[in-house]
Amino acid sequence: MRIELATEPGDPQRPNEDYASVALPASGEGGALVLLDGVTPPEEDCGCVHSVPWFTARLGGAMLELSVSHRDMTLPEALAAAVRRVGDAHRDTCDLSHPRTPQATVVAARWSGEVVEHLVLSDSVLLLEKADGSVHPVQDTRLADLPAPVPALRAAVRALPRGSAERAAAAREYVRAVEALRNAEGGFFTAAADPAVAARAVTGTTPRAALRSLTALSDGASRWVEVFGAGSWDRCAALVAAGGPRALIERVRALEADDPECAAFPRGKARDDAAVVHVAP
Repeated sequence: MRIELATEPGDPQRPNEDYASVALPASGEGGALVLLDGVTPPEEDCGCVHSVPWFTARLGGAMLELSVSHRDMTLPEALAAAVRRVGDAHRDTCDLSHPRTPQATVVAARWSGEVVEHLVLSDSVLLLEKADGSVHPVQDTRLADLPAPVPALRAAVRALPRGSAERAAAAREYVRAVEALRNAEGGFFTAAADPAVAARAVTGTTPRAALRSLTALSDGASRWVEVFGAGSWDRCAALVAAGGPRALIERVRALEADDPECAAFPRGKARDDAAVVHVAP
């Protein structure tokens, strides 16, 4: 079995909000991977005294432990239990009803000798490389498929001069429109304080014999495909298989460095935290 992972903060002066881990049970049968991408809050109060890395470390750790030690739980059940466990750890000190309480995207996979289960919530990606070499991206596209007025607002922001007061005001309006759809019907979902969100995840199973490898990507790594258009998902999986997760992150960093003002490739952050987990079970 081959297992490799890498993660790197977008800004070395700020904590990495991504989480990546793999666990193999003592029995030697099967295993699990978990990758989280913490949602960076705005500067204003989010109702919580804890940081996003605090949240992702605890949620990721709980999700991984439950996935491996409670194989009778489905992955959505493990995620719901993990969300509940982390909520219990800080509900006495924090306002978990705040819309920007710490939260994260989630990718999880668990394999046995017979099957591979997967779960994806929000805009991180899981690549399933099939035995025939084809690559199937498992994605939760709800953030990309928001109602038409929201993408129109984003386009209006990008059309305004950089650094202008008009652009700043339009950006605030766009953020408010997106926030109104976070964890709401008709919008998109992230793992925060409500265990019920686990039922919203994209899930599935694949015979283990039908898979060659799994590659989990936070959106800071998947931007090689989705933002920069440097290659297909097939090429992305091949790059990781050949050079390891670090090779993909280095390619992303080079592309970000070539466009520091986000002019050629508009994006929310010039550089983003990136995490990649590759498993060939």
